[in-house]
Formats: sequence, structure tokens, C-alpha cells
Amino acid sequence: MEQYVITISRQFGSMGRSIARELSEILGIEFLDRDIVEATAKRMGLPVSVISDEEESMKSTFFRRQYPLGMGMSSLKDEIFLTQKNIIRDFAAKGSCIIVGRCADYILEDIPNHLNVYVYAPDEARLKNCVENLQMDPQTAKKMMRDVDAARNRYHKAYIPGWQSVFDHKDLMIDSSRFGIDGTAKILADIVKNQWN
Repeated sequence: MEQYVITISRQFGSMGRSIARELSEILGIEFLDRDIVEATAKRMGLPVSVISDEEESMKSTFFRRQYPLGMGMSSLKDEIFLTQKNIIRDFAAKGSCIIVGRCADYILEDIPNHLNVYVYAPDEARLKNCVENLQMDPQTAKKMMRDVDAARNRYHKAYIPGWQSVFDHKDLMIDSSRFGIDGTAKILADIVKNQWN
């Protein structure tokens, strides 16, 4: 099988991360999410918690403490993005893998064998996932669905030139509520096998 990379972007509560993990097991390839955060923290000499807080947030407790007048905010955010960009490209060069989030679809658009997937679901299905699978109370879940999706959109707009919507740089969009975690992962695995086997 040829070397390839799958990127998965997702709505909060659509179970995109769980689908990516299941897909990695079916295909027998690496699944990268928190690994990128840990590698970024190591390269930059910062705590993992700082990288996590900064990734998709446009507001930061760390920056408010370090730069009370707002100095340096964009430069450290930019440095985190550039470091993650290099790490993502390093992982993709090593072998077939699945990368979740972090503008990987844009970062790897010049890689010949890539499949950029967007996982979404209706609000009611996402709310159910948040409550039943993520053990969140409904009010917190609704707020997280709204806030996390908005933060991800701001992150994409900040780092992808001309970014307009979640449709940009995508090859496939799939409603996870139609097929479930296992079913969605199997559909994606079949596409990959047909494409690059």
C-alpha cells in the first residue's frame, strides 16, 4: 500500500476523535492528536498545559499573566502554530498516519496522497454524544459545542489564508450520526483501501 495521510477535522461532539482512533486500528497506522501537543511543548520548552490552552483559543490566561498589556500574544501563538506545522509535516513524512485537527488539511495540502475529512453531526446528536459519551451535563455541553466550534473557526481563519468555511480544503464530509463511530471509521477505511491499495 502507498504511503498516505488522513486528516480529520470535526465539530465538537461529533465523535471525530473517536472515529480517528478506530480508523487507526482498522488501518494499523498511527493516530496523532495529543502527541502533537506533547512534541510541541518539548520543542518549545513550554508546559503541555500552555500549548493546550493556546492552540485554538484566542484568549489566554498564560498570556494575560506573561503579557498584561497584550505584548507578545500573536508572536507566541504564531510560534506554536509554526512549530506544530513542522511537527505535522515530520509525522506525515515518516509514514502513513491520521492527524486530528490543527489545520493539518491545509498544512499537508501538497502531500500527494491525502484524504481530508470533516466529521459533523446534527446538534441533537452532538448533545447526546456529549451527555452520554463525554459525561457532560446538557448546559455545559451546549456551551462547549458553541464555544469550541467558534474557537476552531477563529483558529482556521487566523492561520489559513483566505479560509471561509469548514468546507475549505476538504475532500469528504460525513455525518457521524448516520453511521456511528464504527460505521464511519469503516466507510473511511474502505475509501482509503480502495484509493491506495
